[in-house]
Amino acid sequence: MTGLAATTDIDRGERNLRLVVAPDIAERYPACRTAAILVCGLRNGEPWPEIDAALSAFESDVRNGARQLPQQDDPAIVAWHDLLRSFGTNPRRMRPAVDALSRRLAKAGRLPRISPLVDACNLISLRYTLPTGGYDLSRIRESFTLRFARPGDVHIPLGKPDEREQPVDGEVVYADGAQVLTRHWNHRDADNTKVTADTVDAILLLEGIVPTIPPETLARAQRELAGLVAPHARAIELYAFDPHAVVEINWKPSF
Repeated sequence: MTGLAATTDIDRGERNLRLVVAPDIAERYPACRTAAILVCGLRNGEPWPEIDAALSAFESDVRNGARQLPQQDDPAIVAWHDLLRSFGTNPRRMRPAVDALSRRLAKAGRLPRISPLVDACNLISLRYTLPTGGYDLSRIRESFTLRFARPGDVHIPLGKPDEREQPVDGEVVYADGAQVLTRHWNHRDADNTKVTADTVDAILLLEGIVPTIPPETLARAQRELAGLVAPHARAIELYAFDPHAVVEINWKPSF
């Protein structure tokens, strides 16, 4: 449990964050791409009226039939379902993030408002049919590493801060040391790294599988999300995970 304890301590010194794709993941899933946005000096506790208006307009378009949400036969959804099945996850039970988000909107007609940054991520996810999520950097120690789960990994599921889960053998996760940040690739985030109104530094991830989401589409979604967040942050930097090299990000915490 030492890895978990470490993530709760806030380090105010110069930081280095590594974006890593494990070699066996890169070899097995060469079509997967992950873009990243570093956000510093975020003001997530203030209103972002333009985001609420844009999300409300999107929801209205869905309700009146002007916009269609992706169905189960949408190529982007099918690609994620096939990927989850490839390492033993049932995508009907553990749905990829964009699938779960679309189904929630289709059922309720409106998404709950979590925080402006999360709402912006949800908007981009729906517009582009790709998983998008945010994480509080004050709770991340070393890296975002996409890898297979291993013994000793621990996950604190979102909304259940007192629970501890161990990923199953062969499951693909994002991890920071032994702390699992997302289970089943992007199905479930961790509670202790979630974005809140108090988050001032964050990293945002956007994911696509080619050819259903071409690299240029992923890059466009990344730029659009950065543009939505930039008016409410001190600094924004764009990155991408490299399947063949470790990406190093040096940054000075705002918290």
